[in-house]
Amino acid sequence: MNDNQISLLTAGRDKPYALGLATALAAAGMKVDFVGGDELDGPELRGNPQIYFLNLRGDQSVDAPLLQKTMRVLVYYLRLIFYAATARPKVFHILWNNKFEFFDRTGLMLYYKCLGKKIILTAHNVNICQRDGNDSFLNRLSLKIQYRLCDYIFVHTEKMKDELVSAFGVSEKKTSVIPLGINNTVPNTTLSGLEARQRLGLDVTDKVILFFGCIAPYKGLEYLIAAFAAIAKRNSPYRLVIAGKPKGRADYWTELQELIAGSGTNGRIIQKIGFVPDEETEVFFKAADVLVLPYTHIFQSGVLFLGYSFGLPVIAADVGSLRDEIFDGKTGFVFEPKNAAALARTIENYFESDLHLELDSRRAEIQNFANERYSWSKVAAITTAVYSKLSPAEKHYSAHYAPEKS
Repeated sequence: MNDNQISLLTAGRDKPYALGLATALAAAGMKVDFVGGDELDGPELRGNPQIYFLNLRGDQSVDAPLLQKTMRVLVYYLRLIFYAATARPKVFHILWNNKFEFFDRTGLMLYYKCLGKKIILTAHNVNICQRDGNDSFLNRLSLKIQYRLCDYIFVHTEKMKDELVSAFGVSEKKTSVIPLGINNTVPNTTLSGLEARQRLGLDVTDKVILFFGCIAPYKGLEYLIAAFAAIAKRNSPYRLVIAGKPKGRADYWTELQELIAGSGTNGRIIQKIGFVPDEETEVFFKAADVLVLPYTHIFQSGVLFLGYSFGLPVIAADVGSLRDEIFDGKTGFVFEPKNAAALARTIENYFESDLHLELDSRRAEIQNFANERYSWSKVAAITTAVYSKLSPAEKHYSAHYAPEKS
């Protein structure tokens, strides 16, 4: 597919996935119009001659006044509409929808189709509102419209593909399963595990359990807190680190705080509540002995692959396709979801296993396994094959529309 070019529409979010895919496509010989914002800007884009970075979103600071937020969203949509009308690439690959989901799924999709674009969508979640318990007829209808208007859809698991087909009537012929792709954008410096522990106030003999990522009801953190309370009473060196930002129901975090206060763990739960910048992420994964994903509902987890990128074993609930990504005793263990007692047993079994006892050497094995199984080159190979199928005889060149930052 020589000299071919595509537009990658990122909505200015999910830096690990957007940069991972863009750089892999560039390495495969693609020319990429990368549509993003300040949050995704960096040397991976600016220094790559195969990638043309269009900063259409600009600054997306959450601290801006409401009027400013409203104006910058409207300006972004105007820029996006103008870009689509003038861009030469025939293939538009959407990684995420923008702020107004219903408009993106319907009006914006129809606009792209009227311009003659071939549309590919990476559906990271088939129906996120169903997962979060706020599904509606309008949500399902708009999803169905978007899925029907797409020329092709990528998902990350077979279960996601099954749901697309059964719940939304998507043809199997226009759907492929691709690996999630290893997170290789988070800095991994020479910081040692001992230094990481010192930064968090942990001792070298502590048995450190990590919960990392957004704190939302579907993450099942209450089951981990209950399991930790049970094992901490039997083994004092256990420590639980909770690092992430509450999201969704406001009362959920309040309930968790009450649960922690009544757990009797006497300060052995370390809370780092709030957004964790990329440059601070390695501290948590290098200080931990194991990552726990006590989720109650999910198809796939980027946090799991983030853990693998640091060679950290994972204990995960048997939901979605997590079992398919964890090799028992080699990269981690799975347990029955929504079962704190089962989780407690699994944690104790892990700390008695060879996987933990040989953790220093096993970390490198897990990293090598993940880099091979979830390599971006594999993702790029599958993706470019679909590009070729949708636009086999086209040669696309950038219009190089580059507006000023808002």
